[in-house]
Amino acid sequence: MAEILNLNQARKAKTREKARQTADENAVKFGRTKAQKQREAAQAKKAQSQLDGHKRGE
Repeated sequence: MAEILNLNQARKAKTREKARQTADENAVKFGRTKAQKQREAAQAKKAQSQLDGHKRGE
């Protein structure tokens, strides 16, 4: 006998798989690790601090 297949579940599973694949591709293209984000934030904060330190006080 043939296996009974719920078409709604099959459609949703296919949609979820396509979304997961797209997310994985975007993570490779644009993703950064948490450590990278923290390092960049620290560098930006340090650069801003140095810039503020060079301002003339009037």
